[in-house]
This record gives sequence, structure tokens and C-alpha cells, in this order.
Amino acid sequence: GTSRQIPQTIIIGVRKGGTRALLEMLDIHPNIVVAATEVHYFDWDENYVKGIDWYRSLMPFSYGNQITIEKTPGYFTSPQAPERIHDMNSSIKLLLILRDPTERVISDYTQVYYNRVESHKPVQLFEDIVIKNGALNTKYKAIQRSLYDVHMEKWLKHFSLDQIHIVDGNTLIKDPLPELQKVERFLNLPSRIMSSNFYFNQTKGFYCIRSDGRERCLHESKGRPHPLVNNTVLEQLYSYFREHNAKFYRMVNRSFDWH
Repeated sequence: GTSRQIPQTIIIGVRKGGTRALLEMLDIHPNIVVAATEVHYFDWDENYVKGIDWYRSLMPFSYGNQITIEKTPGYFTSPQAPERIHDMNSSIKLLLILRDPTERVISDYTQVYYNRVESHKPVQLFEDIVIKNGALNTKYKAIQRSLYDVHMEKWLKHFSLDQIHIVDGNTLIKDPLPELQKVERFLNLPSRIMSSNFYFNQTKGFYCIRSDGRERCLHESKGRPHPLVNNTVLEQLYSYFREHNAKFYRMVNRSFDWH
């Protein structure tokens, strides 16, 4: 009695915002099934041309009472994704998880840094990438990805605000349950995720998951220590994002505890 369904909900981003944590935590819910890998259907042209049946074939099997969710953080910043998702299902529900934009930039750098170290490629200091000729390098991709107002504007051309639920990534890491209960309500699901589904792992410094008698933590690549960033550079980043954040708050009728 199961079949592969096109997702009724998509986690559209943001990269390094906590999308993997959100997906794994939602997977606790008996009415949710999740795609195991990032599909990149709506943001990569070479996948999009393969068509909707190819996309469906990558989804897990589900029962009629279950919601299928996929997550691809690249969707949020993709120019094509909003229109393509709207063409597939104009009434779809979207989940967007965001965190402090400066923290997100540093986390983005950290991921690339470790990937380069593991591949024995040369690495640069954070400050050397973020500052060019004494000024903030606003063309740096990680900074561009943190301009939430610029990307949100594209989504709001195709979807109403009540179709997009924003998860506070900073809160999800510190206290997962309230954020997940908001998602349950947004998806019209019965409340099934409980505080007993989480335990704090002192070694890792974040919450891990307990469900179906098993305990699991996010992959070791998550929660890696960030570099210590020069205070002057931090202030430049905070200052640059301040106006973008204020604009974003007005767009979504909500403010966040960001610098």
C-alpha cells in the first residue's frame, strides 16, 4: 500500500542554516517520510531536464497518510527554483530554516575549509577571503547567500507568506521541541514529537535524537568548531547585514535575534 510521492513539503534552505538537523528531527514523526539525499532537482538544470518522473523516483515509499519531504539548501538562493517549484505545485508548503547571517557565513567558510583540508587543497584564512583591499568582499559567495531579503523577494513573487514557514535555526539547536511543534502545526500534523526524543550530547555540544529505541547524532561534519574571527571583521559583517536583516524582517512580519 505504499508508493513514491512527489514531496508535499520541501525544505528550501538555507545552506548551513540547520537543514540536515531539521530534516532528521522531522523524520521522528510517524506521518513524515524524508528523502535521504539532497536532490537538487529545481536548482540544477542538468537534473531538471530529467523531468518529474525522475524526481519522483528519488523519493521514499510512503503511505497515503504520510507527507514526503525533501531538502536541498541550494533552492533558497537559486534564481530558477521558486518558479519551478510553483509550476509543480502552486499550493505546496515550504520550510525555510535561517540563522544569524554572520554565523552562517562563518559556518559556510568552515565547511569549505575542512573539505579543502581533507582533499589536500590549499586553504585561506577567513579574514583574507572576507576582506579585500581593506573593504568587505561582498562578492564572496558565502556573504551573498546570507542576503536573506534578496532571495526571499524571489520566493514571494511566486508564493504567499503563509505557504512559507520560517524555522529559527539558532533556536532549533538550543531547544528543538518548540520549533518542531510549530512545524507540526504548519503541516497540520498531529503532535507526535516529544521532549523525550532529544538528549543533549555534552561531547558534541548539541542535541541528538532518540526514536524507535535508537539514538543517533548528526554526522561528525556538523557542529565543527568555527575559526576565531577578528572583532573588526565581525563588526564589518554585522554592519553590512543590518540593513538587509531589517528589510527581511519587514518582508516576513517577524524579527529574529540576529546581530
